[in-house]
Amino acid sequence: MGIDPGSRQTGWAVIDLTAGKYVHVASGTLKLGTAELAGRLKKIFVELQLLLGEYQPVEFAIEQAFMSRNADSALKLGHARGVAICSAAMLDIPVSEYAPRAIKQSVVGTGAATKDQVKSMVSALLALPAEELQEDQADALAVAMCHAHYRKLGPLLDGAGTTQLRKGSEGKRTRGRAAWRALGEKL
Repeated sequence: MGIDPGSRQTGWAVIDLTAGKYVHVASGTLKLGTAELAGRLKKIFVELQLLLGEYQPVEFAIEQAFMSRNADSALKLGHARGVAICSAAMLDIPVSEYAPRAIKQSVVGTGAATKDQVKSMVSALLALPAEELQEDQADALAVAMCHAHYRKLGPLLDGAGTTQLRKGSEGKRTRGRAAWRALGEKL
């Protein structure tokens, strides 16, 4: 599952990786409105718990916070990230974090990609109509694809098979950091 956290809207996405191809399972945006912050954070937690229960991902990826000129916005984003991470941690789902530049690099090919370029590439790779994708939804799909991309490298390096992204999906889990260490040793 990929998450694009926000205190007003939070994008979420569930994908599978089958035979080396990304498969869209479900995605959307949690509309949080303008209520007090505590109420919005509660909504993120409750809604993500429901989604995690429904789709049962075996891994959870979230975009790292980036420095903002507005300290208040950065703090609120940090709160939203914390609540989202906690929703996965409460279910013992491993959490991975990716910098915005790494996400853009893995999906578009450049870490300086624009939001429109990310949305366009996500649309093309998942065969989804771009005009129907909301910005936060497309970003969450990009986070999920970035995670799948990095997780896919492990089995390619050690012949372990395909990557399992949800309970019941084909393949098996990979060793993550061990695969990266193996790559470093091979280089």
